[in-house]
Amino acid sequence: MAGIIFHPDVFSEVQAAYEWYENQAYGLGDDFIRELEAAFQSVSELPETWPRFKADYRRFLLSKFPYSVIYRGNKDTIFIVAVMHNSRKPGYWKARK
Repeated sequence: MAGIIFHPDVFSEVQAAYEWYENQAYGLGDDFIRELEAAFQSVSELPETWPRFKADYRRFLLSKFPYSVIYRGNKDTIFIVAVMHNSRKPGYWKARK
């Protein structure tokens, strides 16, 4: 299983999405976090499974929420670049290193 490193901006992206969903319905933010944690686990276990997305990156689409986990890496280390909303500013994360 690969170790995961997060770009510092990922935490604010996740927090904003959590708060928005929690304001829509109590517990919905927790559902978002659970699905996101499962996505991180899947990416960590099988990093090369999901399709390439924008050059050296890969994309894991969440199933219940309109978000994607954008990452790059190998079997040893995964770098999560963004937790991106699928309809808002899709390329905003490209400058992250």
